[in-house]
Amino acid sequence: ELQVRRPLMPVRQSPEQVGLEMLCLCGQLDLLIRAQMQQFQEQLGQGCTPEESDSFQAQGSEILDQMLQCLEHLPKPMPQLEDYLDMVEYFLHVAKLNQLLVLSQQLEEDIRHLGSHKYIAHQLSVLYQVISSFRGIKVFSDIKKDIEANFKQMKQSLVAGEGCRHEPQLAAHYISWILEITQNLTTVVLSLPEELMEDLHQAVTFMSLLLS
Repeated sequence: ELQVRRPLMPVRQSPEQVGLEMLCLCGQLDLLIRAQMQQFQEQLGQGCTPEESDSFQAQGSEILDQMLQCLEHLPKPMPQLEDYLDMVEYFLHVAKLNQLLVLSQQLEEDIRHLGSHKYIAHQLSVLYQVISSFRGIKVFSDIKKDIEANFKQMKQSLVAGEGCRHEPQLAAHYISWILEITQNLTTVVLSLPEELMEDLHQAVTFMSLLLS
């Protein structure tokens, strides 16, 4: 089988060089995720439901393959990536945290500064979907229930009456309610409590072993 991305001649790397290359590859993944989050933000600004780009999965898989190739330079028995973490699950977790932060900040910005709240219900719905993807995290479960209890009435309040020429605007108490949600989410994600760190511990352990 032809490996077009592998060097023709074997290249030997020290454990330190492997560690540096792994950190660089992690940085590339971080940039890839940030670019995807930016695209989500632009889609929201256009009133569209965020959709993952076709290239995101392909480029992510390519970087993971480079990581596996990089590990082959370590002394035998070399550590197996899957022994420490499921990379797909790990980066999905990181991507979801980034998405949650971006969506919360965008919703807060829009509700404060836009002259129309026409798409606020849609944005909150997208935020709700991301929150729902986290399992067993109490703070997210509480926010999810809060949205479920108030969303229908909030959305109904944005329906303009027949012949109304004014842009839909949320009442002050709904604005305060949504801002409380976005600020709570931003605080939780940025503080990275133990509940959110569980899926990241294996990655930290892996990199510590790699660089030790």
